[in-house]
Amino acid sequence: MRDFAYPLARHPADAVAALSEPETMAIAGGTEILNWMRLGISAPAKVVDVGRLPAFNSIEKRGQDIVIGAGATLNEVGEHALVRQHATVLAEACLKAASAQVRNRATLGGNVLQKTRCPYFRSEARLPWGCNKREPGSGCAARHGLNERHAILGWTDECVATQPSDPAVALACLDARVELLGAGGRRMMAMTDLHLTQAEAASGGTDPARTETRLAADELITAYHIPLRTSERSAYVKVRERESYEYALVSAAAAVELENGVIRAARLALGSVAQKPWRLRSAEAALNGQPLTREAVLPHIRAALNEARALDHNAYKIEMAAKAAMRALLAAGGAA
Repeated sequence: MRDFAYPLARHPADAVAALSEPETMAIAGGTEILNWMRLGISAPAKVVDVGRLPAFNSIEKRGQDIVIGAGATLNEVGEHALVRQHATVLAEACLKAASAQVRNRATLGGNVLQKTRCPYFRSEARLPWGCNKREPGSGCAARHGLNERHAILGWTDECVATQPSDPAVALACLDARVELLGAGGRRMMAMTDLHLTQAEAASGGTDPARTETRLAADELITAYHIPLRTSERSAYVKVRERESYEYALVSAAAAVELENGVIRAARLALGSVAQKPWRLRSAEAALNGQPLTREAVLPHIRAALNEARALDHNAYKIEMAAKAAMRALLAAGGAA
């Protein structure tokens, strides 16, 4: 590990000024960036501590939004009464992430920016195989290798990695907006626009393996704004090999408004199927007016996954994703 400077940002302007300098990264909880440094994924010259910025961990109702500071820990978000009542899916996603000890440190801002858990990527500094995320042009060992946990949507031959964050899926489902602060000032972005699939990055003319978000180098996530919908209920389903301290094979977030057992509005997002939370927008449109039953909703969800492309070893994910989304929707509506 190389030596690095460690300034403390006491004001948002301090953080932005530091991030405007080359080879600088921000640290809050540190549960992810320290892994990057240990594995040789990143070797910053400066690490600026943003964990003590004012109101960085606040959770409050502001107008018609729930506003959650990016420095709030996963346990703080998951256990907060306002979130549990009005954004249940986010509370559940936070409390199903990692272990209790990690959740006490991991922040909501950092969690959604974590990198893939692809084992070809998460190896030691000198890789014995190709990984375009680590060494551009070296290839993607997972493309025809051990890829049972990898993407079924939005991937390219350059990279088949997935985004592993649980809260990111819930935030996408809730139509949350991300508040960003950079040298150009503050701006808002839809959570569904923050991450990029490999195909989206390639179509934008950028490196499909290494370009994962629309976050500028000098920008910092400061808060998340979640629309407050009092008539809506939500739920999160995480399918994993064990219940404790494990990343999802597939996850699903659902939010639904019902009238006499009939769906009036629904939103669905999948996790661990692409390099971004994946909204099932065609299913959302088709579900309007349908009864909240397994028989009524599952065909529409399956149809929305017709664009999925399996790799050599992960075809099971397509049906698993459909069933997870169905379960989340039924649970949100109280029909599970």
